[in-house]
Amino acid sequence: MQGLLLLGLLVLGPGLEGGLQTHSVYDEGGSTAGDNDSTPEPWAGDRGAHPGLRSFPGQLCVNDSDSLDLPERSRALLLGWVPTRLVPVLYGLVLAVGLPANGLALWVLAMRVPRMPSTVMLMNLAAADLLLALALPPRLVYHLRGQRWPFGEAACRLATAALYSHMYCSILLLAAISLDRCLAVVCPLRSRVLRGHCLATGLCAAAWLVAAALALPLVLQRQTFLLSHSDRTLCHDALPLGGQASYWRPAFVCLAVLGCFLPLLVMLLGYGATLRALATSGQRYNHALRLTGLVLASAVAFFTPSNVLLVLHYSNPGPEAWGDLYAAYMPSLALSALNSCVDPFVYYYVSAEFRARVREGLLHRAAGATSTSREGGSSGAGTRSSSLV
Repeated sequence: MQGLLLLGLLVLGPGLEGGLQTHSVYDEGGSTAGDNDSTPEPWAGDRGAHPGLRSFPGQLCVNDSDSLDLPERSRALLLGWVPTRLVPVLYGLVLAVGLPANGLALWVLAMRVPRMPSTVMLMNLAAADLLLALALPPRLVYHLRGQRWPFGEAACRLATAALYSHMYCSILLLAAISLDRCLAVVCPLRSRVLRGHCLATGLCAAAWLVAAALALPLVLQRQTFLLSHSDRTLCHDALPLGGQASYWRPAFVCLAVLGCFLPLLVMLLGYGATLRALATSGQRYNHALRLTGLVLASAVAFFTPSNVLLVLHYSNPGPEAWGDLYAAYMPSLALSALNSCVDPFVYYYVSAEFRARVREGLLHRAAGATSTSREGGSSGAGTRSSSLV
């Protein structure tokens, strides 16, 4: 399982791409990409739908396939305070909270908790959240540098893939956990046969493999382009309009449906059945009822906004969304990443038994360190005494 998790880090990376935009917002409005004088006003011009991407679609500069032209409104949104200030703060919070919380949780689950089927699933969830935090520093540097990517094309693809893989792999694992808990509560006798290590390992492996398959379109396409009339190399935030929509549209519709909406539906049905079973069991399950509701609410709150915005880009809902959807998508994606900070406290630290295991493990390590230092001190004292004789 450890090797499978490392394989997931290298291969996973579902990217959320695509969107239906309009010439009036994202295009330069002329027959050539470099004709900036003919750029229309943000809300003026032809309002017919034009297939584009979820990222800011740009026109390739004439005689320069490495540079993209963006209209003034798109450029202002891309370089505004949301991507250069708010998004780094959210990612920094994920690093500051998610990294130690998930690292400690994974260590306790692996070393201090009996290896039950549910433990296997929670270990995979903690590993997925931990991998997200470890993949964030390059993105954090990129946003803090004012959308300047210094690490090259391959690193951009890998960092983008690792970031997006958190969302989809985590949702798939959360759906697997909801099925496991539903079986335990709704069918307690039958679940003794069904809820084995083979089922838990199979569900976790399926989650990683499905996320890896959904990631392939992202890792196969170029992600870095120069922003025209600047020294900025963009990573994933602006992509060429021509020829992209036919490739990205089916890939990212599959991502939204298979990677988010179907797992959320499984969670709604599974936890709904769990809540009904607990509600008919009496007052002694009030805590479990509240905890189950919290788990379901947190998953919907963190993962739904970014995926709804993704679908709205493709459906072209109306003029009120033109030009602003990707600017709203960037913080919503960071909000999805924040779920990795919530998972440890909802799934692990809320349990008194788990907190006791954490204290036991920390005290054991502290006692071991103290014992080692005392032995070293005694050995040193003996050596000094011998030398004095």
